[in-house]
Amino acid sequence: QVQLVESGGGLVQPGGSLRLSCAASGSNFRINAMGWYRQAPGKQRDLVATITTSFGNTNYADSVKGRFFISRDNAKNTVYLQMNSLKPEDTAVYYCNALSQLTNYWGQGTQVTVSS
Repeated sequence: QVQLVESGGGLVQPGGSLRLSCAASGSNFRINAMGWYRQAPGKQRDLVATITTSFGNTNYADSVKGRFFISRDNAKNTVYLQMNSLKPEDTAVYYCNALSQLTNYWGQGTQVTVSS
């Protein structure tokens, strides 16, 4: 089992920045990749960004490329999402994800609201 704890959400004005953190614990197995997904009210959960733990390969949704940056600290089993130039359409609940032994694990979610 993998437990994921997210932090860093909140209210920010358009054009502002936030950094999300997600700490993983409890796994006796290797975590292969971690990432962030988001879900706006009435919409499906969509990929934001992922990163592999071995080589740091990243993948981003087109809507966030050049604005959001994912990174990881393997020693701390933590993944970060730096979000810059935030837009109102980035408003959503952001969920941390970890892939371990072909099983997906999810955090509880953290609200990000972009509004003036």
